[in-house]
Amino acid sequence: MREHVFYYHGSRSVETHRTHLQQAAEEDVRTCNGAIQVWIVPLIMLFCLVSFLVLIYTVIATGSIGQRAIPSDFQEATLIAPISTLEGWAQYSPQYPVGRYSKPPKGCEITQVNILKRHGARFPTSSATTRILSALNKLKSATSYTHPSLQFLKTFTYDLGTDVLVPFGALQSYVAGQSAFIRYKDLIDHSNIPFIRASGSERVIDSATNWTDGFSSASQHRFNPVLSVIMSEDPTANNTLDDSGCPLAGDSDDHVDPWVELYATPIADRLNSQALGMSANLTATDVNNLITLCPFESVTKQKLSPFCRIFEREDFVDFEWSMDLDKYYGTGYGQPVGGRVQGVGYVNELIARLTNSPVRDNTQTNRTLTSNPATFPLNRSIYADFSHDNQMIAIYAAMGLLNEKHEALNNTRVNSKTEWDTSKVVPFSSEMVVERLTCADQRVKTEYVRIFINDALQPLGVCGGDEDGLCRVSEFLESQSYARNDGEGDFQKCFAPQT
Repeated sequence: MREHVFYYHGSRSVETHRTHLQQAAEEDVRTCNGAIQVWIVPLIMLFCLVSFLVLIYTVIATGSIGQRAIPSDFQEATLIAPISTLEGWAQYSPQYPVGRYSKPPKGCEITQVNILKRHGARFPTSSATTRILSALNKLKSATSYTHPSLQFLKTFTYDLGTDVLVPFGALQSYVAGQSAFIRYKDLIDHSNIPFIRASGSERVIDSATNWTDGFSSASQHRFNPVLSVIMSEDPTANNTLDDSGCPLAGDSDDHVDPWVELYATPIADRLNSQALGMSANLTATDVNNLITLCPFESVTKQKLSPFCRIFEREDFVDFEWSMDLDKYYGTGYGQPVGGRVQGVGYVNELIARLTNSPVRDNTQTNRTLTSNPATFPLNRSIYADFSHDNQMIAIYAAMGLLNEKHEALNNTRVNSKTEWDTSKVVPFSSEMVVERLTCADQRVKTEYVRIFINDALQPLGVCGGDEDGLCRVSEFLESQSYARNDGEGDFQKCFAPQT
């Protein structure tokens, strides 16, 4: 049996996952071994041999093990909780299918795939851990709890790590690699395998290598992509997969803090009345940090954390809105300095791939990398880039996505119909896929693009997308004037103080 090595936690941990076909094959062998001991050996052995050969033929004839490459228990494992629960966890939710992927329309053929992926589920960052522990220590200092949901705190010990992937997050990327092979296997051959890049954080690098392992496994190790480029996250380095390239970037505090105070103060009052004798009362900010223990504990332990029971459904709705505001006004449309302009470099790289032409950009691209075919090839059918949620937000905004309603997020009330829903667009292991297609239009072949975010087909009103989400490549390029014009002056704001 081949072991699948998942990378996380800064080291290797081996978890063996057998596919249903492998388990079935082993069961057949065990049956055969047992049958030898009975007196009707010839008949039983013939039955075993036939069933085993049929099984092997199924694997070989398909060139892979098809949908069975991802056992159903893998798929279920990457959810943790019902989607209705995950929808309140914001960017800390595991990725879940927001839509149903649709095959290309009749007459259309996919010719290129560009995958942009967030790293898998992780522990809290070191700075978030400090804030979480500050709030948690207050809550644990209580001499008594009057509500049943808090009783577990009497014996609770905080044991989460920081920054790196949790095992579940490693599995997410591995399964995503398997899914990519199954969906796009017709695009590859031994001279044309996926080209992989990653930003330089450990969790991003590990996600990329777990993805390549999953892709290889699904192909029965016939196609073995490797991580070819790791881009430094040093603030002085040009990196199109990280939001570290704008020294004067603004933040979202002025928009988020008033909302946190508004929604979380009543929750703090409720918890303060249920946890008696605390060393200090919880604040609204404490609540906003404590509530993240629900998703962080859940993805770490791979089961719903007891912290999820402390909070009510409406609490999570309001918490997620605070994160929606953070992303929109952090690196999205709402941030004039260092917002969507940080996505421009990636968009110009995408344009280069779609058009098979050199990168033209004067923002965050690394010209040493993009000018070298070894580090920025233009002849691949599948590209996969691994990044962070903040940078993905900047890229979405630079492309004009998630803006059909031209919405400006309000920090006094939740908009339940917002396009800017973080659990849907940047959860752990989130994925944007840009497909280039060739379609026969009245006997003339025309190139199109269509875009999915976590399997939800994007309408592409920005370039006149049709009912199939298709936009002519020429019209898509025209719609990307913000990127093609280097952010229309916004990049200069990153370095020159505004007066």
